[in-house]
Amino acid sequence: MDLCNINEIKKLLARHGFHFSKALGQNFLIASWVPEAIAQASGAGPGCGVIEVGPGIGPLTVQLAQRADRVAAVELDRALFPILAETLAGCPNVEIVPGDVMKLDLAALAAEKLPNLTPIVCANLPYQITTPAITAFLEAGIFSAVTVMIQREVALRICAQPGTADYGAFSVFCQYHARTGLLFDVPAECFLPAPKVTSAVVRLVPRDTPAQTLVEDKVFFRLVKAAFAQRRKTLLNALSAAYPLPKEQLRAALSACGLPENIRGERLGIPEFAALAKILDAAS
Repeated sequence: MDLCNINEIKKLLARHGFHFSKALGQNFLIASWVPEAIAQASGAGPGCGVIEVGPGIGPLTVQLAQRADRVAAVELDRALFPILAETLAGCPNVEIVPGDVMKLDLAALAAEKLPNLTPIVCANLPYQITTPAITAFLEAGIFSAVTVMIQREVALRICAQPGTADYGAFSVFCQYHARTGLLFDVPAECFLPAPKVTSAVVRLVPRDTPAQTLVEDKVFFRLVKAAFAQRRKTLLNALSAAYPLPKEQLRAALSACGLPENIRGERLGIPEFAALAKILDAAS
């Protein structure tokens, strides 16, 4: 069965009485090059185990199963279970895990379902959980790579550089924990039903060494949160609202880092945030 052939998909869904759920953000792929390209980009191979989220009817799952030793596909919609039992009948190395990935212990899941394998994440993520899911994958600290298809606008934010319109707190978070790369776009017409936005595939490879070593993570991200809390304000004014320090002291901290008084938070990269966070933490 061609799991990306729109006619075969419609027959499959009709046979099982399946109806799309807008609440679950279900959009099934109808372009066969997409799951193949995602699976290839994921780095899945021998010795590797994959956590997939939202397998749908399984086109990406099949591609991953052909490459990796094991695939654990987390699916929330029980209406898809009998469909997946049919479409994945030829993939003995795949296990469907019922549940909400946002409520699962990812480290425990990988240890149980992918024992003695290098765990990675590869998924066509439901749009509504994009940011929290990627946050959870990175904070789990166990995956050697995270390759996901998401809204293009979020993919651009993840990979954005300082000083650009897309750069924000989530950009800093992702780049702090991983090296990020925007791989390719996926047009809306590649899905059934077609979403209202373009999708993109992004790959995040967790860093082998810390992005900075000047301050603890919580100190670093306290500053990042403050810097982007009020984007229209200068960094100096944003800091005034977040740190109980005289403005002259905040101004001196910026100067000590070689930053102009009128700079905005979105101009700073990880090294600048770390250097400033160290000074502010010592002064607080």
